[in-house]
Amino acid sequence: MNDMIHEYLLKHIPESSPFFVELETYAKENEVPIMEPDSLYCLLQILDIQKPKKILELGTAIGYSALKMADKLPNTEIITVERDEERYNKAIHNIERYGASDRIKVLLTDAIEGAEEILAYGPFDAIFIDAAKAQYEKFFHIYTDALAADGVIYSDNVLFKGLALDMSPEKQRKLRVARKMRHFNDFLVTHPDFTTTTIPLGDGLSISKRKKTGGES
Repeated sequence: MNDMIHEYLLKHIPESSPFFVELETYAKENEVPIMEPDSLYCLLQILDIQKPKKILELGTAIGYSALKMADKLPNTEIITVERDEERYNKAIHNIERYGASDRIKVLLTDAIEGAEEILAYGPFDAIFIDAAKAQYEKFFHIYTDALAADGVIYSDNVLFKGLALDMSPEKQRKLRVARKMRHFNDFLVTHPDFTTTTIPLGDGLSISKRKKTGGES
């Protein structure tokens, strides 16, 4: 995106509350990946329109995005998954501080190895993929069946800092994850059962929804 347009849009995003500013500062100082503010704001707006009753988030980190979703959607249950124990404990601490433990459940497990446990909490109205980038396609395959009929799958970081778009042989040899993300994007847009659009905000946010079957209006 043009830098001038990007800066303009960022200035129109409401300021975070002191609690979320604290989490943002912690994430920056400790190199914890959290969503870019513009793509997060977009996601929250779309979720507010969708009004999902239950969300599955793959990739809790310190609980930042789960708490942002809980703040925007006070009547929504969130199941979020984190495999790193240190980040899991930090997320639990942050969620308890915010008073959202009754609406956010954090599972300490791997999103692939622990799939059976996670799927037991479905079906989900929304699935947010923001975990190991090289595994996005596997996540999509595993959790599609747990998506409600009118559910939506959101995938963050699909542009991977623009590297997913660079097909130069040198870059593609060195950047396995970038290559995986490009393949994932191709997989999404050619999927026979889903329609996907990608919003070029933040690091790229894809929105995938099931296609209507015959007879549905």
